[in-house]
Amino acid sequence: MKYSFKLLMVLIISVVTGNLFAQMPGMRPQGGGQNVNVGHFYGKILDENGKPMVSASVQLTQNKMDTATKQKRDFVIAITLTDGKGDFSIDKLSVLGNYQLLVTAVGYAPTIEKASFNLKAGVIDKDLGNIKLKTDEKQLAGVVVTANKGMLQMGIDRKVFNVDKSLTSVGGSAVDVMKNVPSVSVDIDGNVTLRNKAPQIFVDGRPTTLTLEQIPADDIESVEIITNPSAKFDASGGGAGILNIVLKKNRKPGYNGNISAGVDTKGGTSLRGNANIRQGKINFFVGGMINNRRSGGSQSTTRTDFVNGTKTIFQQTGNPQSSGNFAYGRAGLDYLIDNRNTLTVSGSAVGGTFPNNNRFDILRDTIIGDYTSRVTGVNLSDANFKFSNYGGQLSFKHNFAKPNKNITADLNYSASTNSNQFVTSTKYNNAGDEQAFGQQKSVGSGNSSNFTAQTDYSNPINDRVKLEMGLRASVRDNNSKNENFIFNSKTNEYFPLTALNSRYKYTDQVYAGYVTFSQKIKDFTYQLGGRVESSNYTGTLIDSNQVFKNSYPLSFFPSLFLTQKLTENQDLQLNYSRKINRPNFFQTIPYLDYSDSLNISRGNPNLKPEFTNLVELSYQVNLGKGNNLLSTLYYRNTNDLITNYQFRDKNPNALRSDSIFINSYENASSSYAYGLEVTSTNKIAKWWSITSNINLYNSFINGGNLQGGLNNQLVSWFGKLNNTFIFPKNYSIQFTGDYTSKTILPPGRGGGGGGMFYGGGSLSTANGYTEPVYGFDLAVKKDFLKDKAASISLSMNDIFATKVYRVHSTSTFSKSVYTIQDNERRRDAQVLRLNLNWRFGNADFSLFKRKNMKAEQESMQGGMENVK
Repeated sequence: MKYSFKLLMVLIISVVTGNLFAQMPGMRPQGGGQNVNVGHFYGKILDENGKPMVSASVQLTQNKMDTATKQKRDFVIAITLTDGKGDFSIDKLSVLGNYQLLVTAVGYAPTIEKASFNLKAGVIDKDLGNIKLKTDEKQLAGVVVTANKGMLQMGIDRKVFNVDKSLTSVGGSAVDVMKNVPSVSVDIDGNVTLRNKAPQIFVDGRPTTLTLEQIPADDIESVEIITNPSAKFDASGGGAGILNIVLKKNRKPGYNGNISAGVDTKGGTSLRGNANIRQGKINFFVGGMINNRRSGGSQSTTRTDFVNGTKTIFQQTGNPQSSGNFAYGRAGLDYLIDNRNTLTVSGSAVGGTFPNNNRFDILRDTIIGDYTSRVTGVNLSDANFKFSNYGGQLSFKHNFAKPNKNITADLNYSASTNSNQFVTSTKYNNAGDEQAFGQQKSVGSGNSSNFTAQTDYSNPINDRVKLEMGLRASVRDNNSKNENFIFNSKTNEYFPLTALNSRYKYTDQVYAGYVTFSQKIKDFTYQLGGRVESSNYTGTLIDSNQVFKNSYPLSFFPSLFLTQKLTENQDLQLNYSRKINRPNFFQTIPYLDYSDSLNISRGNPNLKPEFTNLVELSYQVNLGKGNNLLSTLYYRNTNDLITNYQFRDKNPNALRSDSIFINSYENASSSYAYGLEVTSTNKIAKWWSITSNINLYNSFINGGNLQGGLNNQLVSWFGKLNNTFIFPKNYSIQFTGDYTSKTILPPGRGGGGGGMFYGGGSLSTANGYTEPVYGFDLAVKKDFLKDKAASISLSMNDIFATKVYRVHSTSTFSKSVYTIQDNERRRDAQVLRLNLNWRFGNADFSLFKRKNMKAEQESMQGGMENVK
C-alpha cells in the first residue's frame, strides 16, 4: 500500500510540476517544418437568380513576403474556371495563412471572399459554399486557427490520440496502440478497459466485428476517447464509453503510401503497406499486412476447495506458448460525384491460424482430518484455432451549401467464421504408478454476421443553433456448434459425450432513432438529446429446441450537456446520459468449456441487459505554450449488473458422479463507481513533452440477490505517463509507464482467460480483484532520407519485466467460503521489436495525363497580376 501511494504521489506531482515548468521562461515550444500543402477549397458560383455560372473565373491569392523586395504582397496561387454546374475546386494548398478569393464574370461585379483552414478542428477540405455574383460586393470573414498536432488533443467531450506520434506501437497491432492511450488500461490478453469497464470499439465511427489484435497499428490515424457519448451514439456499452479507431485514408492528389517491415526477438515477423491514389473524382485506398506471431510466458494457478469437511488443493503450473499467422487487407474508393456529393465503397478481410502445444504440471493434495494424499500429474494440450472475418461498407455523403450542413447514409455488412480443436490429455502419478486418467477432445465452430443501416442529418441552423437527427437498424446473427469426445484406449478411438455437446443460434435486433438540439447563448451552450431504441434477442438450443428471449420494445436514453465558457481558455461542462449493456455472445452461449480443467465455464442465456446512468463534471483549461489540463469528476450507477459468478453443480459428464465448480454469468442487483480523472499535456521544453493521466475511483458491486450474497468494494487508482523526447539529427525517444493498483475485476469479464491464444486462465467471481501491476516501455526512432521519408525504430515492451498479472477470487455459499483461487500470469516480457518504414508519394495532379491548363492559367494570371 505504501508503494502504491508513493507511485500515485509521483504521478500527481508530475502533472502539477509539468504545468508549472511549462510556463517558465525559456520553455516555449518551437514548431518544426513539415509538408502542409494538403488543403482543398471548393464551392459553387451562382448568379443573382441562383443559377449556376459556367466558366466564371475564380482566382485565389495569398499575402506573403516577396523575397526580392522584402515587402509583403499578394501572390496569385491558383486560377480556375467553374464547370457546367458552377462548381470550382482548388487543392494542393498550404493549410497555413490567409487566402482571398476573387470571382469575376462578364457583366457581373467582382466578388471577393476571405478564406482559411481551421486546423484546430482538423478541417483541410473546406466548402466555401454558394457564392452569388451581385452588384454589391460582399466580404465574408473566415476563421483562422493554426496548430501542429501533438500526441493528444483534448476537447471537453472527447480526447483524440494521434497514433503517428506513438513510437512504441510502430509495427504492432491496435492493442499496442491502446497501451499508450490515456485513460485506457490493457490487460495481459489485450482486453481494454476505460475507467475499469469494457468500452465499445468503433472503427471509423461504426461498431466492428474485428478484434484489436486484427487491426494493424500502422493503419490507424487516431483514436478518439469518448467517455460519455451523447444520444447521437449507440446506447450500448453500459456507460463504459467508446474508443473510435480512425483508419488512415488520405485524399491528397497524386499518390502516396508507405511500406514497413518488422521483426522481434520472439521470432515474429510482419510486412505491412498501404497506398492512396487520387486523380480527378476518384480517390482509391488500399492497405494490408502479413503477420507471423510468436508469444510465450508463464502461468500458475492455485485453488483450494472446501467440500463436506474435505480440503482439496490444486496447483497447476506451465509455460504456455502460442504461434500463428494471419493476414489483413482493406481497400476502397471515394467517388467525388461533385464538390458536395461523395460515394464511398470499401471492404476488408482478415484471416489466420493459431496452433499451439502446451504442458502444465499438476499437483493435487486431498486433506481429510489429519490424513493427506498427494497426486502429481501432467496436462498436455494441443490446440488449433482458425478464423476469418470480412466486411464491406457503402456510404454516401451530401454537403449542403451551408457550411457543416450535411446528410449521410451508409450500409455496413460483416461476417466471420471460426473453427477450433482442443485436445487435452492428463496423466496422474499416484503411489508411483503412472496411469492415463483421460484424454478429451473438443471441436467447435461458428459463424456470425452483422448488418447495420444508418443515416445522419446535421444542420447548423445558424452560428448558435444546431439540429442533428438520425436513424439506425442493426441485426446480428450467430451460430455455434461445440462437440466433446473422450478417448477410448481399448478401441483407440474417440466417442462423443452427447450430454456436453451443444448447438446454439441467436438473433439480436436493435432499431433506433435520435434527435439532438444545441444552442449557444453568449458563453453558455446546452445540448438536449433523446434516443429511442427497440431491441429483441432470441436464442435457441437447436438440439433441444429450447428458446430464450429478451425483448425491450421501447427504451428511452436521454442525454444532457451543459457547457459554460469561463474565459477564453477555460470551459466547464456538466453532462448526463443513460446507457444499456446487452449481454454478448460468449456470455449467453450455454455450452460448457472444458479447455481448462480447473476452470470450467458456461454462458447464461437468461441474462438480462444492464442499464447505467452516467454523470460527469469536467473542467478544461488551456494554459498556452502547448499545455492543457482536463479534470473530470464522474459517477456511474448500474442496475442488473452483468458479473461473473461461480457455483457448484452436478457434473454434466454422465461418466462422472461427482460435482464441479462452474464459472458463469449472472445479473447482480447493482453497482456504482465514482472518481476523479485528470489528463494533462505539457511542453516542458522544445525537445521534451509529457502526456499524463491519473484516475482515482471507488467501485462497489452489490450482489446480495445472488447465492452467497456477493458484495465487493474497493478504492483504486490508475496512472499512465508518456514522455517524448526530440533530439538533433532526427532522433526521437519515447518512454512510457503505467500503474494499476489493486482493483475489482471488470464486471462481466474474468481475470484474463487467454483461451486458444494463450492456454487459458482464471474466471473470477464478483468477489475477485487483481493485484497491483505496473510496467514500462521504451522506443527509439531515427528519421532519414529527404523529407524524413524513411525511419527505423527499435522498441521494447515491459523493459523491466515487472508486468505480472495476479488475480484472487473467492466463492461463498451461506456466508461460508467454499473455494479460493489465485492465478498468476506473465506474457511476452522484454520483447525487442525492430521496424523499418518508408513513405512514398507524388502530389501530382496529372498522374493519368489529363488536359494541361498551364498556358491558359498563365495568360489569365498575366491580366490580373496587380490585384491587391
